[in-house]
Amino acid sequence: MSDMTGNDTDFSNGPLSGLRVLDCSTMLAAPYGATLLGDMGADVIKIESHHGDDSRKFGPMRGEDAGPFLSLNRNKRDMVLDLRQQEAQRVFADVASTADVLITNVREPALSKLGISYEQVKAHKPDIIWIRVTAFGPDGPYDGRPGIDFLVQGYAGVLALNGEPDGEPVRTSFPAVDVMTSMMVANAAQAALRVRDRTGEGQRIEVSLLDTLVHAQASSIGTYLTTGEIPERTGNRSLAFAPSGCFPTRDRHHVVITTPGEKFFANICRALATDWDSDTRFANAAARKANEDELDRLISERTCQFDRQDLVEKLVAADVLVAPINTPAEVPLDPQIRHNNMLVDVVHPEYGEVTVTGIPIRFYGTPCEVRQHPPLLGEHTRELLAEAGYGAGDIDELIRKGLAADNADIKRRRKQRRG
Repeated sequence: MSDMTGNDTDFSNGPLSGLRVLDCSTMLAAPYGATLLGDMGADVIKIESHHGDDSRKFGPMRGEDAGPFLSLNRNKRDMVLDLRQQEAQRVFADVASTADVLITNVREPALSKLGISYEQVKAHKPDIIWIRVTAFGPDGPYDGRPGIDFLVQGYAGVLALNGEPDGEPVRTSFPAVDVMTSMMVANAAQAALRVRDRTGEGQRIEVSLLDTLVHAQASSIGTYLTTGEIPERTGNRSLAFAPSGCFPTRDRHHVVITTPGEKFFANICRALATDWDSDTRFANAAARKANEDELDRLISERTCQFDRQDLVEKLVAADVLVAPINTPAEVPLDPQIRHNNMLVDVVHPEYGEVTVTGIPIRFYGTPCEVRQHPPLLGEHTRELLAEAGYGAGDIDELIRKGLAADNADIKRRRKQRRG
């Protein structure tokens, strides 16, 4: 598909300009994959039911939308279709015929009932690149089971390895598996597009949270497979070297200090005006690991003599691997994060200025940007149906019959439900 100007070489919106992606998914793992494609310039159309993506309702709210939805769904246009109805599926077919990629995370039998299985979509667009996210895979002994990030961390062993050695298992504090899976989705889409460019053929692609997390553990589960050594839960410490951990400061904060190399330990000693590296207990990596408790105690006593910022500056100047442990409120103030444009303000039609995370890949030839605010439910329904060839009267009729909805219709329905 060429871009809206018909120019196949116009990459002014990013390297994926001219591609159209249908986001027929909910929550995080699959929708965020579509977002990443939108960040790189694709025209992403999010198709929702009248109820909307469940992520619009989970978490702290801003107006009618939850924070996670607003954070995860920039660079998309939005339309509402009730795909439970056959007539709405015929409308979807018109939209799907213009698409290059479709992303979903709907399980069977709902997938086929909604008309968005691979074979059904392929009938509308023979060269479609169709990507589905499941928890455990498209077949096999766990086929059809519901699953989310937390469960997969259990199956893949992450929960067994995360947390303090003598404590309970602890999940990752952010949905790391969903985010990694989203990256797999975006990567798979681009690889399949390259194949289609050469052969003209689209294809079905399946991505699972379980496979993604097993793949991500090449340094833990992979080490067990290659050496037979079972990884241990170490909390903030390293299995291989010391010191490595979180250390307190005078102003009741903490910093991270780690030393994957002899020079870094020597740098700590010089910066903190100590001679620990001449102590036989700490003379080399093996000795430091054997006496880690005592070493951590000594370092903590010394770090507690400094405020966090002063300590970080002193250790950075000495070429020590150190970082402050920022709170969520401090992260947006970090000068490097701001310099990297990882916080972007967009103007939302109802909520005013909304800050979202930026784009983590810096393209120097075809720059990317956050172009569009996270959409209102049904905000672009009329616009997208018009692009699919429907006249104003036809669109009015689709909305009147409940097959589609624009945002005004969504608001009217909400008002009726609330009395």
